[in-house]
Amino acid sequence: MADTELRSLSPDPVVDRPERRGSVLLVLLLAVAIVLAAVVVSYTARTQTTYVLAFLGILAVVGIVALFGGTIGLIEVAGRSRRFDLAKAIVDGLPDGALVTDSTGRIIYANAAYATLTGAESAADLRSLDQVFAGNPALSEAVYRLNLAAREARRHHEEVRVAQRPNADASEPPRLNQWLSLRVQPLVRDRRGTSTLWTATDISRDRERHETVFQELQHAIDFLDHAPAGFFSLEPDGRVGYVNATLAGWLGMDLADAAISGVKLSDIIPLAHIPRLKAQAATPGEFSTDVLDLDLIDKAGRSRPVRLLHRVSFSTDGTSGASRTLVIDRANEAEVLDSSRAELRFARFFDNAPLAIATVDAAGAISRSNAAFSALLPRHASPGVLISDAVSDRDRSALSAALAAARDGQANIAPFDVVFPGEEPRSARVFVASFGAGEAAALYLLDMTEQRRLEQQVAQGVKMNAVGQLAGGIAHDFNNVLTAIIGFCDLLLSNHKPSDPSFQDIMNIKSNANRAAGLVKQLLAFSRRQTLRPQVLTLPSTLSDLTVLLSRLLGENVKLEMRHGRDLWPVRADLSQFEQVVVNLAVNAKDAMPKGGRLTISTRNISEADVAGLKLTGMTPADYVEIDVTDTGTGMPPEIIEKIFEPFFTTKEMGKGTGLGLSSVYGIVKQTGGFVYVDSVLDQGTTFRIFLPRHVPDANDLAQDTSAAPAAPLPGEPALLPRSETMAPVPKPVDLTGQGTILLVEDEDAVRAFAVRALQGRGYTVLDAASPGAAIDLMRDNLAQISLIVTDVQMPEMDGPTMVIELKKMKPGVPVVFMSGYAEETFRRSIADGENSAFLPKPFTLKQLAQAVKDAMPI
Repeated sequence: MADTELRSLSPDPVVDRPERRGSVLLVLLLAVAIVLAAVVVSYTARTQTTYVLAFLGILAVVGIVALFGGTIGLIEVAGRSRRFDLAKAIVDGLPDGALVTDSTGRIIYANAAYATLTGAESAADLRSLDQVFAGNPALSEAVYRLNLAAREARRHHEEVRVAQRPNADASEPPRLNQWLSLRVQPLVRDRRGTSTLWTATDISRDRERHETVFQELQHAIDFLDHAPAGFFSLEPDGRVGYVNATLAGWLGMDLADAAISGVKLSDIIPLAHIPRLKAQAATPGEFSTDVLDLDLIDKAGRSRPVRLLHRVSFSTDGTSGASRTLVIDRANEAEVLDSSRAELRFARFFDNAPLAIATVDAAGAISRSNAAFSALLPRHASPGVLISDAVSDRDRSALSAALAAARDGQANIAPFDVVFPGEEPRSARVFVASFGAGEAAALYLLDMTEQRRLEQQVAQGVKMNAVGQLAGGIAHDFNNVLTAIIGFCDLLLSNHKPSDPSFQDIMNIKSNANRAAGLVKQLLAFSRRQTLRPQVLTLPSTLSDLTVLLSRLLGENVKLEMRHGRDLWPVRADLSQFEQVVVNLAVNAKDAMPKGGRLTISTRNISEADVAGLKLTGMTPADYVEIDVTDTGTGMPPEIIEKIFEPFFTTKEMGKGTGLGLSSVYGIVKQTGGFVYVDSVLDQGTTFRIFLPRHVPDANDLAQDTSAAPAAPLPGEPALLPRSETMAPVPKPVDLTGQGTILLVEDEDAVRAFAVRALQGRGYTVLDAASPGAAIDLMRDNLAQISLIVTDVQMPEMDGPTMVIELKKMKPGVPVVFMSGYAEETFRRSIADGENSAFLPKPFTLKQLAQAVKDAMPI
């Protein structure tokens, strides 16, 4: 079989120029010649050695030439290309035209189909594709691209439409619908270049079929567009995929604009009705069709009553697919029969009611519901769904009792509140009315979700304000007591040497008084009555300064990460208080990660437009900078989260926390004008989200020193360490003595007694008064001598600022030092601008009092 010659049944090619082949006869003659030469040599080898050598040399040359000829293809062994005969037969019989050219463009092969397509009757008429269509301007670009691909030895494909058969006679009628698919691809590459295969296929019939299908589709679209009913399709993602011309005309829409910009469901259907189109029960692998009576919205905002036949397909896993909706116009009620006119009006009233309404059968299954009900319970609005499945377990018994009463025909069923659990739990007040046979009861649901949220927010705010006022009042009274304790300790220390046995006891008293002062300071922070020194802060640099301190507080087992948003806005806050907020949160995070973890502090900008998307209760729309402090600790349950900002609430062991750390965080953030929220998941971690208002610098903003001293240590919380480890130089002693007469007004006897002794010991003459009335009398009697007023702010008869106004009527311009346990901001607005006044917060030491008086005393 190997020697059997293949005979092709395909038509012969028009051109086939194979390379030269060897001849078997020549090979046999050469072999005979070599044998004869060998015989002659054998007889003459002994006597004619020279001739023999010459003859062998000639044979060697012939062998070498033959070897090189075979290598370069000049000499070919017969039968070498027989293995290609089968492939050649296939190409010969292809219905597609095939043409092969060498690197110079010379045609070396063309099958019969190619000749037929190009109109060539003989080999002499054959031309390459670029020559065939060279005279057709409409095909010049396609031919150019094919030639370019052939030169670059790459594949390319073009589909062209020719007016008539190539090389046709002028008398031959043109073929206007002939389409050709032209392809070019490299075939063989050798030392002489690359051979190229050109193919041409007549695809006219395929094109005709496509055009026929397209025309039929256009007819179908035209029929649908101008049908006497509207139609639209809804994609699974909520986009309106198609609107017919009839519906577009009803709604005053331009189809071209709708195709370009797209149509949203909310553009044509009221928001309250949208959940009804998505509330169909999923039947895997089947279709679900609902009849809905509702109003559409036209371009001018007017409503148009319609009936929708809404059909949705569902996949085998229950996922909804695209929907097809037929729209029947019901706007012209004059054309509606009297029997159905009442039904139409009731349907419009029922569906457009702002109250959620549903009817249920005796088993409690939904029979019918309106748009408001679908919006409230989108997963439980379909017919056949049990209403009891929608409510929480706690409320199920109340609902069952009300439905049972309705089935018995009872009237005046008392309303009750229920909660619908889910990702976003909702609450409602339910009114039940008996409906009789068929539909056992009607349910009227009033959505109370927002009201409940506002009630909780108000209750929480009232509670926090009440606790804050209580804490502030306690802090004020404690500050008076601590001022006296710390002051008298200073007086005692000034009369005792460090070597005295009682010196250390006095120091312990003062140390614990300072510790108590720290607790009071945290109470004031929670009640938002502490004195703040706000300045413009750039958070990345501010938090970077805290990195070393936070790393020490967290230890080796907790990894600290900082992530900052781009182009953060500046904020205006008290630097030391902001640092205390971050430190308190970091320490709480460390306690929540006893086995180690990661603490991440991240920042980003929140624009006013983004605030609504955060869905945070009580947060007013504005520009903010968000600071998130996230740990990977144990997390907190909801009942703990509700109480974490309350003073003295702590989950730590006895003696390991004051319960004021987070309450001070809450107060500082609120006093700065910001908001703080908590997100926590048990066993996953907690995130504290702080939002500080964006500060917009103005021309009055001055350069500020961002290296202000940190806040004083707070008891039970970590102390802020200096940013620099270098020792500060020891300050030189300051002369705090002075002269002059001071009017001291303080209703607390102990504080007044300490201040009198402290100032008298520094060389001042002190006139003390226990009430504003007594102070006015002293001012009137000693008007010329008094050089300075030192007064408390909160007093029974009259507050300090009001008293100062009366005193300055007698002696304008006299300087004043106000003392208070509250923040300076609480009374500063009561003082006229330009007043010569200073502020001394309680509790204060003897040195602080003397320094404030010396600074305020006129020279």
